[in-house]
Amino acid sequence: MQPQKIKNRGLQVVLAGTGINLALGILYTWSIFKSAIVDSIATGGPGAFTWDAASINDPYAVACLAFAGAMILAGKCQDKFGPQVTCAIGGLLVGAGFIWISQTTNYWAWVVGFGMLAGTGIGFGYSAATPPALKWFSPAKTGLIAGIVVSGFGLASVYIAPLARYLLAEVGLQQSMMYFGIAFAVVVTGLGMLVSNPPADFVADPQQKTVSKAVTAAVIDLKPSQLFTNGKFYTLWLCFFIGSGAGLMVIGSAKGLAKASMGEMAFLVVVIMSIGNAAGRLIAGVVSDKIGRATTLCIVLVFQACMMFAAIPILGSDGSSPILVALLVTAMVFNYGTNLSLFPSFAKDYWGMKNFGMNYGLLFSAWGIGAFVLVRVSEMLKVKTGSMESSFIVAGVLLLVGAMMSMSLRPKKVAVPAKESVFVEEEELVLQKVQD
Repeated sequence: MQPQKIKNRGLQVVLAGTGINLALGILYTWSIFKSAIVDSIATGGPGAFTWDAASINDPYAVACLAFAGAMILAGKCQDKFGPQVTCAIGGLLVGAGFIWISQTTNYWAWVVGFGMLAGTGIGFGYSAATPPALKWFSPAKTGLIAGIVVSGFGLASVYIAPLARYLLAEVGLQQSMMYFGIAFAVVVTGLGMLVSNPPADFVADPQQKTVSKAVTAAVIDLKPSQLFTNGKFYTLWLCFFIGSGAGLMVIGSAKGLAKASMGEMAFLVVVIMSIGNAAGRLIAGVVSDKIGRATTLCIVLVFQACMMFAAIPILGSDGSSPILVALLVTAMVFNYGTNLSLFPSFAKDYWGMKNFGMNYGLLFSAWGIGAFVLVRVSEMLKVKTGSMESSFIVAGVLLLVGAMMSMSLRPKKVAVPAKESVFVEEEELVLQKVQD
């Protein structure tokens, strides 16, 4: 394949993957649908929602768990059948889920439709977007490419939020769900046709230096079952659990936290958060290519911990500056976004691309469990104490623990044979089985 064709094909896959994530990011706009359901319950009348107030977030919570769980199955599907089939399954499941809930206000139907079907579909689509894009580019660009593709998921709220508000005002919640279901089924399956893996003998950068070829060859493709005997997997899983859980805790409470100082303008925080979320994914990917994944992760976790502790006086005061509040929340969500580009890059670096889909799916389970556990703990502490102060303290301490753990991922430097007078990362020189 000619170099220009390779470049164009790789760019096509990256743009298609980003577009898929821009559609699937509708998960982050649940708060808008939630508000419509709350209004319907309050208004009452024929065809209104009659859910218990404590159960309103259940479809979203189930969707997050289904998303994380589906990543494992979707990863296996991606590895075996390719990204196009995986994307098609994802798009059809999301479409089916939204079309189903457009026909009913039943609580269990929404739990299954939005939670199980749409959540699983999002997992399948998301799983198929990043791996093919990484395969078209050299290891030196892993962080950059992962950051670009996953930034689409973070940016989705920038256009979906105002679009959802418009549709809700014009046609109501049920009809809006119908439109979203049809649109996303078409977009995800259509763009999925443009996503493909390179040929088996494909070399991303045939001009790379001899030492780089040796390094690339030394990366061992681990099977999913081998991850459970790999110490790095557990360290990465716990760091992902802490980083994502702390970030989602803020995302879920951001509008309420900002309302005290920003009043009715608090909705702008949601849009600003989307930009910060996407920026974190892209910038962390680029930086990690330059200074290393482990160093970047450590810096991010420490910075996020500092933001958590800073939130105690800033968000706990009624007189806080709206600009300061917006900057603080954006910084927190920026740090959350970094997780979504760093960890797929870690998975590729440590365990290779052959089984990347399922390997990253297993690692991604930390995202779903972290969201469920830490967000739940945060709500329990808030009810018990009447404020978010305890939640921020717990999250801050956990983030510092995660930062210390991440330092164990930093590679030791080992000398290459004399004729190659350079230093490379230790794990990249291991030619026998990985032992941790």
